[in-house]
Amino acid sequence: MLDLHNLKTSDFDYFLPEELIAQTPLEPRNSSRLLVMNKDTGEISHDRFYNLCDYLKKGDTLVINDSRVLPARLYGEKVDNGSFIEFLLLEQRENMVWEILCRPGKKAKVGTKFSFGKGKLIAEIIDVLEDGNRVAKFSCEGSIYSVIDEIGQMPLPPYITKKLENKERYQTVYSKETGSAAAPTAGLHFTTEQLEDLKSRGVNIARVTLHVGLGTFRPVKEDNVLDHKMHSEHYEIPQETADIINQTKANGGRVIAVGTTSCRTLESVATFKGKIEAAEGNTDIFIYPGYKFKVLDGLITNFHLPQSTLIMLVSAFAGYENTMNAYKTAVEEKYRFFSFGDSMAILP
Repeated sequence: MLDLHNLKTSDFDYFLPEELIAQTPLEPRNSSRLLVMNKDTGEISHDRFYNLCDYLKKGDTLVINDSRVLPARLYGEKVDNGSFIEFLLLEQRENMVWEILCRPGKKAKVGTKFSFGKGKLIAEIIDVLEDGNRVAKFSCEGSIYSVIDEIGQMPLPPYITKKLENKERYQTVYSKETGSAAAPTAGLHFTTEQLEDLKSRGVNIARVTLHVGLGTFRPVKEDNVLDHKMHSEHYEIPQETADIINQTKANGGRVIAVGTTSCRTLESVATFKGKIEAAEGNTDIFIYPGYKFKVLDGLITNFHLPQSTLIMLVSAFAGYENTMNAYKTAVEEKYRFFSFGDSMAILP
């Protein structure tokens, strides 16, 4: 029995053979496997993602996160001697000024200049922060986003070691608003055709934006879950989406979040505002067992890292025992795990 007053990070551990960590995306996108779990009973069945429509009803609303990943990993060279440097863009401070991670860090002293994409982008280090991160001022012709999109590489999670041949496979087909450091991976399974098919069957598709930060990869280091400090991420809910969700609720339909990012956006606004309305801001909401959900009826999500805040969120929604049993079953059935892995639908 889980002690809600003394939640341990180790409670959310599970055994995962390394060969089950998906290294490459499947083609087509929606051919991945789908573990379907009844939220109330914990009953499990197995299917394919292209059959998701069989589990949705007319009047349900899928809430998708339309954030687009910035190809934030840049490989370049020091201007004066051509030695190698790697930048990872973390946060935009102002138009051409970014906080970055870089390696080797010893090369990146204040005043040092670096060139990327054969001079298409130039950076000068203007500050060294206490945690070792740097602040760099960039210069280029035209939009910095266009240049980064051209020369940057996707900041794939550290557990993916194979090169991604097509950058668009780490974007959802509905990605629109650039700003994430990682993909909202639950949405990677959808094809444009499948979304259109769902709409034709009377399922609503509503957009939110939450820009995923690198904190999503950070492990929980504290033994006690309640001691963990969540990273903050920027979100936005447009008026149209608020209207769709409120109408769905009024009509007795189900609101189903595609991914933990969409879930955190909805639950953040409902917590801050007391209801779903158009809103924009930053959230560091931490959802773990004991949390009372205010909006969500269903969740579509991938299989997450052991001891991560994401498996804690799923456990809060589906129940701890149900969730850990689903993960055990997924391992036994050799599902593919993490960003390019298979999917799970948790529905009432």
